[in-house]
Amino acid sequence: MQRRPRSHVIVLAGLAVTALAAGGSAGNGGERENARNSVIVFNGEGNNLNAYEAAPPFEKQTVIRNHDDDPDGLDINAQICFFPKGGPDGPPRGQVWFIAGEDTNQPDPPAGWGIFRLRGKQVGKLRTTQVGKLTPTYQGTSDNAENYGCGFLSDGRVLTTDIGNQAAGDPTGQLIVWFPPFDSRDVAYCKVDVAIGTPGQIYIDDEDRVYLASARGDRSGVIRYSGPFPTSDDADGGCGSTDATGAPFADSVSSEVFIAGGQNNLLFPNAIVAKAEKDGFYVDSVINGVINEYDSNGAFVRTVLAPPAGEEIGEQTYSTGTPLGLGIDSEGTLYYADIGITISAEGIGPGPEGSVRRIRFVDGEPQPPELMGAGLAFPDGIGVLERQASR
Repeated sequence: MQRRPRSHVIVLAGLAVTALAAGGSAGNGGERENARNSVIVFNGEGNNLNAYEAAPPFEKQTVIRNHDDDPDGLDINAQICFFPKGGPDGPPRGQVWFIAGEDTNQPDPPAGWGIFRLRGKQVGKLRTTQVGKLTPTYQGTSDNAENYGCGFLSDGRVLTTDIGNQAAGDPTGQLIVWFPPFDSRDVAYCKVDVAIGTPGQIYIDDEDRVYLASARGDRSGVIRYSGPFPTSDDADGGCGSTDATGAPFADSVSSEVFIAGGQNNLLFPNAIVAKAEKDGFYVDSVINGVINEYDSNGAFVRTVLAPPAGEEIGEQTYSTGTPLGLGIDSEGTLYYADIGITISAEGIGPGPEGSVRRIRFVDGEPQPPELMGAGLAFPDGIGVLERQASR
C-alpha cells in the first residue's frame, strides 16, 4: 500500500495558492509541566501510531507500526479518542480503549476506525490490541474515502466523520453515530449528515452538542449539531430513512453554522477543541498556519498561532507549522500536529518536515510553540491521554 498524505493533504492540491496570503487560557497551568497529572500525546504519522511524553525531553515510542514496514502492522491515522470511563457499554473496568482511523489495505477492506485496547502506563512500554472496527458505507467521491473525526456522547455512543470529496465537487463528507457494543467488526450505525464539505475533527460538549470543523462549502467553519441523535439504527430510534448507499439515515437532527469560515484568517478549518476551562474553543486553519481562540458563543477572541509577519510558505513550510489535528490537556497546554505544508512545482502538499508541537500558556499568554517531534511524514491527528499522577 502506498503511503500517502492524509485527510486534507489531497485537498491542498485543489485549493488556490492565493488563499495563502494572508486567550485567557489556563493561567500559569502550563508552567507546572503537568505536575498533577501524567500526560501522553498520541499522533498518527506516516500511518504509524506514535506516543510522546508531554514534557521535555518528549520521549517517543512508535506504538503501532504501519503495514508497509511491518506485515503484522496496521495503518493508523486521523483523530485519536479515548473512551470515557464508567459507562455501561465502554471498556471493561480497568481497561483503556481508544479509537483511531484504521485503513490497512484500503479500499479492500474500506477505511474505518479501529477500536483498540491500550496496555502500559509509560511511553516506551505501551502496547495495543485491536478489539473492534467501525466501517460504514461512503458517499461517492473522486478519491479514496478517508476517515477522520471521533467523539463520544454522554451515554457512550460514538460519533465519527469521514471526509468525502476532498478538494472539489459536491460536499459528501459524513457525520455518523454508532451504537454499542463496540468490541466487534459489525457495529450498528446511523448517518446524521452526508453532505458536509471536508469535515475534520469533532468536539462534544457537556450538553451533547456536537461541533465539527468543515474546510469548504457554504457551511465552512464550525458546524454545531444539537440533536437529538438517533439511539438505534431503526425508526424507533430516530433512524427511519436511508441514504443513497442504502445505509440507515437519521430522520432529523438540527444543525447550525456556529463559527463561520473565511473570517479572522479561518480559511481552511480542520480541528476544534475546547479550552481547559470549557469557556471557549480553539480552531485551526491548516494551510495558512493559524489557530484562533473563540469564546463559548463562538465569537472571535484572538489568534494564538500564526506565521511570523512577512514569512511566506514555499519549498519550506512556515517556521510555526501548519496545524491539522489539535489536542489539549487539563492544564491548558495545546498540542498540534503540523502537517508541514509546502508549495512546489508539483503543487501544494505536505513536505518531509512535519512535526508535533505544543503551546503553553503563561499568565494567559500563548508562548512560542515547542517542538516535540520533527522530520515527520504526514502527522495528522492528535489524542491526549491524561492520568492522575502517583503521589
